[in-house]
Amino acid sequence: MDDETSGPSAAERARTLAYGVADGVLVAPGVPYAPVPAHATDEHGVPLLLMPAASPVVQALGGEPDLPATLRISDVAPVPLPDRVRGRAWLHGWVSRVPPAGLRDAALRLSRLHPRPELLDLAPDADWTILTMDVAQIEIEDAWGPANPEPEEYAAAAPDPFVMIEAGMLTHLDSCHRGELKNLLCARHDPAPALRPLGLDRHGLWLRCTTPDEAFDLRIAFPEPVRDLTGLRCVYRKLFTATAP
Repeated sequence: MDDETSGPSAAERARTLAYGVADGVLVAPGVPYAPVPAHATDEHGVPLLLMPAASPVVQALGGEPDLPATLRISDVAPVPLPDRVRGRAWLHGWVSRVPPAGLRDAALRLSRLHPRPELLDLAPDADWTILTMDVAQIEIEDAWGPANPEPEEYAAAAPDPFVMIEAGMLTHLDSCHRGELKNLLCARHDPAPALRPLGLDRHGLWLRCTTPDEAFDLRIAFPEPVRDLTGLRCVYRKLFTATAP
């Protein structure tokens, strides 16, 4: 679904997955995998990884300029559901230490999403460091299926504008608007299945539908892409009003 009116492109979905909200694990050949305590991306999608200096991956770098590695990302729905993994991404490339001259900017960018005290002390002999990755290959697997956006497409794309607030929006819909969500399907299914919000982006809403016999995910597309919270509230209002009993 790369059409602007139908859904986010594969590159945009990859940028959203890699943004830093979803959990990440760093894997390198011959090195025990390392959970990434905090990660983010810069304006071009370059990953920045806050890692303990004692991490096996950091130790394997040693005096080497870089190390082949994969950043594995798992996106989990914020609403408690069975089978909550909504998507996965694999960023393959080479990790290296952020040079001392770039540590301050890297720490500031990470702190916008992860305000952790470790980012206040990143001296050369500190207990924590920041790695970066030169991304050479991208794989994603999500509700739209598998995709392999090119690195150039990935770098040029932007993450979804609601990536930082999606969790709060979905939990609010789940706790306060289940009745309105159910009305969205009353005209299509009789009886209407139980509905829980699963995902949100500027193009639409994913719903988890459950009946006594099955569970399935349904996409509610917006009439046009939404740019901000004002537009999102307007779309919700129109959807809920149109389907009110």
